[in-house]
Amino acid sequence: MISLLAFRNIIYRPWRSVLLFFGYGVGVAVMIVLLSVGEALLSQARDEKLVGGGQITVLPQGIDVEVMKTGGVGGLFFSIDHSRFIYRQLLASRRLTPVVSGVAPQIDGRVLYMVVGPGQEYTVRAAGEIPSAQARVHASADLKTGKWVDDDGDRRWIAPTPEELRHEIDHFHLPPDSIANADSWAEWHYFNVLSADRKKWAFISFIVGGDVRTEKWGGSITITLREEGGRSRKFVSYVPRENVRFSLTEANLRLGQSCVTVRPDGSYMVRAAAAEESGGTQVRLSLVVTPAPGAYFPGASLSSGDFASGYTVPALRASATGEICAATQCEKFDGAQSYHDHNWGVWRGVTWDWGAARAGSYTILYGRVIGPERQGSQTPLLVYLVDSLGFRAVFRPARVSYQDDRQITVNGRTVTVPSRATFADARGADTLRVELDIEDAIATDTRRQLSGAGDVDHPYFVQMKGVARVSGRIDGAPVAGRGTGFFETYR
Repeated sequence: MISLLAFRNIIYRPWRSVLLFFGYGVGVAVMIVLLSVGEALLSQARDEKLVGGGQITVLPQGIDVEVMKTGGVGGLFFSIDHSRFIYRQLLASRRLTPVVSGVAPQIDGRVLYMVVGPGQEYTVRAAGEIPSAQARVHASADLKTGKWVDDDGDRRWIAPTPEELRHEIDHFHLPPDSIANADSWAEWHYFNVLSADRKKWAFISFIVGGDVRTEKWGGSITITLREEGGRSRKFVSYVPRENVRFSLTEANLRLGQSCVTVRPDGSYMVRAAAAEESGGTQVRLSLVVTPAPGAYFPGASLSSGDFASGYTVPALRASATGEICAATQCEKFDGAQSYHDHNWGVWRGVTWDWGAARAGSYTILYGRVIGPERQGSQTPLLVYLVDSLGFRAVFRPARVSYQDDRQITVNGRTVTVPSRATFADARGADTLRVELDIEDAIATDTRRQLSGAGDVDHPYFVQMKGVARVSGRIDGAPVAGRGTGFFETYR
C-alpha cells in the first residue's frame, strides 16, 4: 500500500518529486564528504609522521603533505632554498623572539643510496634533524639506547661563528660544465670604502679571471680612487695563476702579495698593492672591514644556457679601519662606511642595475641582472632591506625610473647619465619607495674591456655615488631613512 501511494505521488507531482530526490542526494553526498574529511583528519592526527612538537609546519611551496609523507616520486626534488638563511634570519631571528620559543629544521623520508662495497648498494629512507632544536619543540626522538646530541655540523648549521658564516657564503666556485664561454668566467671580491666627509672613496676588486680548470687564467687587483667632481685614479696589478690561491670552501684569497683573509671575528683583513695605469705611482692599502651582525644577503645564482651569474653580499653594512696610500699621500679610515660583495659568472652581453646604500638605521640592496637573451625586456628589481635585527623585507618593483640629464665625458665622448632614480613597490599592506639623488658619476666603455660585459646598445658602465631616501610602511610601522650609497647601471 505504501509503495503504491509513493508511486502515485511521483506520477501526480513529478517535478516536486525530482526536486526532493535531488535535495536528498546532495545532502547524502555532503554527508559522505564530511565524514571522509573527518576520517582523514583523524587518521592524520594519529599518523606518527605528523605527530610532534610545535604549532606551525613550514614546507616547500607547492608540495602535497601526502607526497611529503609517502616519499613519492613527486617529492624527491622538493627543498627549501636557502633554508639556513630562513632558519637564522626569519624563523629563529631575534625579531621573533617574543613569539617563537623554538624552531626545528627537519628532513623526513628522503631517499638515499647506501654503498657498502663493490656491487652492494641499498636503497634506504633517511631523516635528518638537529637534536637540540627538536628538543626545543618537544619532538625529541624516542631513544632506546645511546645518545642523540648535536655534533659540530649541527652547530654550524644553526649557529655558525662569524668566521664560519663568511666562509659558507663567500667561497669561490668553478665554472659549470654547461657554459660554452668558460674563458669569460670571472669571480671577484669587491669592497668599497667612503671617507668621513663623503667626498672621497675607493673601489677595490680582487679578481680571478678565465677558465680556472685550464691553464688560461690568472688574477688581477683593480683599485679606483675617486674624488667627488674631480679625477679618478685607477691602479692595476696582474698576477699569474701560479701566484693565485683561492678556495672552494673558504673566502680567503691570495693574489701574489695581496690578500683577503677572514679573521676569527668575521671581519676581513684586506691588503693590496698596485700601480697606476698612467704614471706608475704605487698604491698600498691595509683595511679591516667589519660586517654589521645580520646585515648580509645570502646569495643568488642565475643560469640559462651559456649564461651563469652568481652574487652574494657578506657585508651589506660594514665599517672599515685602516689606510690607503698613493705614493706618500695616505688617507686614513676609522670606522668608515664600507661594503663587500662577491660576484661570479660569465659576463659577455650582460648588463645590470645595482645599488647599495645606508638610509638611517636601514640598509638597502637592489639589483637585477639582464643576460643576453633578456636584453630589452622589463626585468623587475629585487630590493632587499635590513635593519639592526637583520633581514626586514623584500620588494619587487617592476621598473626603475631614471632621470638622465647629467653629462660626463668618456674617452673624449659625451655620455648622458642619470641624475636621479626612483622605484617603488607594494606587497599587500607593506610599501617601499626609494629615491636616489646622484652626486657623482663616472663611466667606462666596456668595448675596451676584456670581460665583454655590456651590450651593443648599452656599452657604457656607469658607477655613481649619491644619497638614497627610503620611505614606506612595513607591518604597520613607518619606514624612513636617508644616507649615502653607490649605484651602477649601463648607458
